[in-house]
Amino acid sequence: MFKHFRAHRHGHDLGGRDRDWHTFGPGHHRRGRRRRAFEQGDLRFVILRLIAEEPRHGYDIIKAIEGAFGGTYSPSPGVIYPTLTLLEDQGFASVSPGEGSKKLYTITSAGEAFLADNKATLDAIFARMEEASRRFRAGPAPEIIRAVENFRTALRLRLERAPLSSTEIAAIAEAIDAAAAKIERC
Repeated sequence: MFKHFRAHRHGHDLGGRDRDWHTFGPGHHRRGRRRRAFEQGDLRFVILRLIAEEPRHGYDIIKAIEGAFGGTYSPSPGVIYPTLTLLEDQGFASVSPGEGSKKLYTITSAGEAFLADNKATLDAIFARMEEASRRFRAGPAPEIIRAVENFRTALRLRLERAPLSSTEIAAIAEAIDAAAAKIERC
């Protein structure tokens, strides 16, 4: 999973955009490049294990994977549903009607045998997912990074728009000081 690094935004095994990246979030770089969330074929193991735990809808699978990564990665429906179709075509999963138009995916006996035959691979994938989640939980929260970037952009745009009056300077300084004081109390 982590032996290859990719700098591009769209991966072949993930089939497209996942929150605009298929890595562990924006800004999580090592040597200037982003790590892929899954190597080719890993996602089918993850999905199959999740439906082995309990029958699930595609959306439930997306949320379970996002939770496993501590919110730092969320696969897109454009990645999940083709993989579910592949698992169904391979005879590893079956689909039944669920609530409304949702489909409920269940593992088959062939899927259970496939997971048993590949237990070492599956355990290694989930260990890497846990390590990635642990590592990124230790870093700054993506929500805080986003909020700081929003603040910087708003301040830069305001400073570029026109010269500030002394009243505006005082108001901006007061807002920044108030935010800093509130953060210190958290």
